[in-house]
Order: sequence, then structure tokens, then C-alpha cells
Amino acid sequence: MNSSQMKKDIETLNDVRLLVDTFYDKIREDDLLKDIFQNVIKDNWDVHLEKMYRFWQTVLLDEHTYNGSPFLPHVKLPIHTAHFERWLTLFNEVINSFFEGKNATKAKLQGERMAAMFHSKINYYRENTSTPLI
Repeated sequence: MNSSQMKKDIETLNDVRLLVDTFYDKIREDDLLKDIFQNVIKDNWDVHLEKMYRFWQTVLLDEHTYNGSPFLPHVKLPIHTAHFERWLTLFNEVINSFFEGKNATKAKLQGERMAAMFHSKINYYRENTSTPLI
């Protein structure tokens, strides 16, 4: 997108798809994150992306298409502060490249909240013997 084009807010499922697809394209090229994602997702990228479309559609568009617990698949991943920081950097870069507005801001805030919460909970379960609840 060049600077003469107006950015718009995240308003439709197609906008969500653009956000998710572009973000995961960056993840799949990122030296720090690509192997972690690839080791879990393997050849199931289509399934993962569909799940992410539904998640962000629910969060940003208030169209309730996602059911599940987003934390559980992450609890045993070998991820640390640097991974969360890179995830957030890439996520915000994609949002800032294509979007601006209320839902774009909401997406960035939700990304920050999720990263902080996931990081905190992962560290908690590493240090304790309790099992995460579904």
C-alpha cells in the first residue's frame, strides 16, 4: 500500500482474512517464530488460518463464529519473552500497514492483552505442577 491510499478500519471478514493471512505469511518467514509454528501446525495451515479468521471475526466484528480455548494449544510451547515481543511486532506491523480506526486499535490492544496473558500463564504453569483447565 502506498502512502496515497487511504487505510480503512477492519470491518469485514475479508479485512480479517487480509490481516490473518498477511500476519501468518510474516510468521512463516520469521527466523525466530517460523519453526515453533511449523512444528505444531505442520501441514494444517488451512485449518489453523480458518480458526484464526473465526477468532478475530468474533473479537473484532462481534460475529460469534469462534468457540474454543485459545490458551491451551500454547501452554507447552517453548516460547519466551522474545517470542511474544516478535509476535506483537509483526502483528502490529500488519495492522499499521493496512488499517486504521476503532477495530484496528482494538486488534492491537487485544494482541497486547493476549500476549501478556499467555506469557504470564505459560510461566505460571512452567513453575507449578497444576494442569490448565479447559
